[in-house]
Amino acid sequence: MGWYKESDGRTRRVFWTTSAGWALDTADGLVFQYLIPLLVLGLGITVKEAGLIASANYFAAAIGGWTGGWLCDRYGRARILQLTILWFSFFSFLSGFAQDFHQLLAIRVLQGLGFGAEWAVGAVLLGELVSPQHRGKALGTVQSGAAVGSGLAALLAGPVAALFEPDMGWRIAFWFGILPAALIFFVRRESDDPEVFREAVAHAAATGERHSMASIFRPRLLRITLLTALLSLGAQGGAYSVGNYTTAFLTLERGLSPSVAGVCVLLLSAGGFFGILTNAYLGDRFGRRFTFRAFALGFMVMASFYLFAPLDSSLWALIPVGLVYGFFQFGIYASFGPYFTELFPTEVRGTGQAFAYNFGRASGALFIFGVGQLAAYLALSAAMAVLAITGMTIALIATFLLPETAGRDLISMRDLN
Repeated sequence: MGWYKESDGRTRRVFWTTSAGWALDTADGLVFQYLIPLLVLGLGITVKEAGLIASANYFAAAIGGWTGGWLCDRYGRARILQLTILWFSFFSFLSGFAQDFHQLLAIRVLQGLGFGAEWAVGAVLLGELVSPQHRGKALGTVQSGAAVGSGLAALLAGPVAALFEPDMGWRIAFWFGILPAALIFFVRRESDDPEVFREAVAHAAATGERHSMASIFRPRLLRITLLTALLSLGAQGGAYSVGNYTTAFLTLERGLSPSVAGVCVLLLSAGGFFGILTNAYLGDRFGRRFTFRAFALGFMVMASFYLFAPLDSSLWALIPVGLVYGFFQFGIYASFGPYFTELFPTEVRGTGQAFAYNFGRASGALFIFGVGQLAAYLALSAAMAVLAITGMTIALIATFLLPETAGRDLISMRDLN
């Protein structure tokens, strides 16, 4: 945390705002998944309808992320960060008032638009404020908020919701989603925008240069856009292949009870918290590509061991292995923020970073679907492993085609000429 001591007051305030925003954003996104049993009982929707809502939310997040990234390039980082936080907070809160499936579907689609945008906008803002030698540590520490958000979502959907009747418990859990709205008061619109962004705006005004959402597909940037999207697809798709079926695997193949399986899944996040912080340090010390490769390989080894090792069904065997597996599964995400910030030029940094990350988030759903289809012919563990290794192999290939950027100053479109 030496970088934090060296930072000015503005950078520290933005750091805490983006960290809290990402933690609460993650909690708002995950609480729906954890509330599905209560929604089935309290709202009367089916599991199939709940799955449709979750899928629609993720696709909306991809669209919202790309749009939010372009808006922050066009109108300013801090201004759009305020808007995205307020947007997803309001619709998370509104989810608690839904009366049927169709209302909840519409509200969660709208919530997803802000949910997808917040990470990219916040990462760009902080990434442009922090010095190059500390960018990975700062953004990686922000990413660790996801583990905190996961635990908060589990708390709201479990003990908190259980204090009330089924029809009221899930509503109260959603109503807590209004809390992130308070963060907008800690962001100052124009004064928090980084100098590198202001210089780009001034240059665009002087030259009349304008960039659209399609600018990242122009010849000068097309290769970077495609490879970062491929990297995001592989890393997130591989993680989704195991993460979304972990509870089912532990109950169906390891023979654990649902409650014990839930404890195991929660502890994966604990390992992930330390994995994210470790990744953040290694990325600045040894480079972005090395760190991506180390965590991708670590994930493949530990996921295979977690799925196939002859462990007994007790927590004594599964907890230590799960902690190490979670270290790699969640830890790999810390690489996205600093690497994408350094790969895209300032004028389209928000657009490019948001597109790449959210392309992986949305397309990763294909891996989730693929595991379900493959499980009709193989054991669930085998289907999970095949798709997980496939995804991480795609990510590894992308790292060999992308340049190293650690310690590099941020670039502009003029540097690409």
